[in-house]
Amino acid sequence: MTNTDTGELRRLPLHDIHEAAGARFGAFAGWFMPLTYPAGVMKEHLHTRQKAGLFDISHMKLFEVRGADAAAFLSKACPFDAQALPAGVSKYTLLLAEDAGILDDLIVTRLAPDRFMVVANAGNAESDEAELRRRASGFDATVTPLERVFLALQGPAAEIVMKSVGIDLSDLVFMTGRELPSGWFVTRSGYTGEDGFEIALPVEDAAGLVERLLGDDAVEWIGLAARDSLRLEAGLCLHGQDIAPDTDPVEAGLLWAIPKSVRSDGAFVGADGLRDRIAEGSGRKRVGLKPDGRQPVRAGTELFDEKGTPVGRVTSGGFGPSAGHPVAMGYVTRELASPGTRLLARVRGNSLPVDVVALPFMPHRYRKGA
Repeated sequence: MTNTDTGELRRLPLHDIHEAAGARFGAFAGWFMPLTYPAGVMKEHLHTRQKAGLFDISHMKLFEVRGADAAAFLSKACPFDAQALPAGVSKYTLLLAEDAGILDDLIVTRLAPDRFMVVANAGNAESDEAELRRRASGFDATVTPLERVFLALQGPAAEIVMKSVGIDLSDLVFMTGRELPSGWFVTRSGYTGEDGFEIALPVEDAAGLVERLLGDDAVEWIGLAARDSLRLEAGLCLHGQDIAPDTDPVEAGLLWAIPKSVRSDGAFVGADGLRDRIAEGSGRKRVGLKPDGRQPVRAGTELFDEKGTPVGRVTSGGFGPSAGHPVAMGYVTRELASPGTRLLARVRGNSLPVDVVALPFMPHRYRKGA
């Protein structure tokens, strides 16, 4: 795709910087996104695992939730106890439909007793905003979309690099965050399985921070293609592929994100639907998949048992540069979801053996607390 093919796609605030860096662009979730840079997806992926990768994730949306009832509202809107969330702590949660289908997955960080930051996926930003505002009816709480540049610095050198530009975040551990005196919002989190940070800041501050970060030899721009291979190796879901309104937390293996007390007693939207799903059990399960050889299996590939009976479908797939072999995720019937089960994938008219494996393909290297 060239710069003249953008159509109605939105451009990132730092588009010109990416263009000057030699980015190759493509469409994603309504945005004109940097897919790769001159180094290429393989080197970008490995650089992130070895040093520090800089990602522009400004296509994602931040919402400030503020008001005396902010915590009560979020506990109604999502299946977690926002009132029990300490200030400075982030929580992975879900936006569920009444039937417990997954409308989106979110990260919520408490900033103060009456203020939270919510990060939503790009493709769902408008629908999430409308749905959150509907759910806020009757609460003293406002949902305000923010215009921010959103950057992620990921990899084992991330903390040292942030210190080198004068930002010491060494006190943060995985899934904690805060606002800086500058008004920037930072969390120790990410979508790669590596240690790292996500930084939201005003547009006018962004170019300066990017220049300082890229001035460190450990930092390179990383595109959307490597972000996808990194998150897939880490076993992390992509909404719209691995989770969607027609999947629920039970079959997706995401019940861990919903505290047991909330599952049983919470009054969140989708509570009855979720309890029905838990009681009934799921007929399928999200699993890791490892194809034989080096031929990747892509999203949409059908899966069969050894008798040729359809038993599932691949939702994400590609080559894992750090794993050294193809990696995939998908859904299979529950009785075939145990690691070690051998299935067949239909690829270009041929049957390719695929093994069910435990997720993730690469161990997470988050900075955990004591």
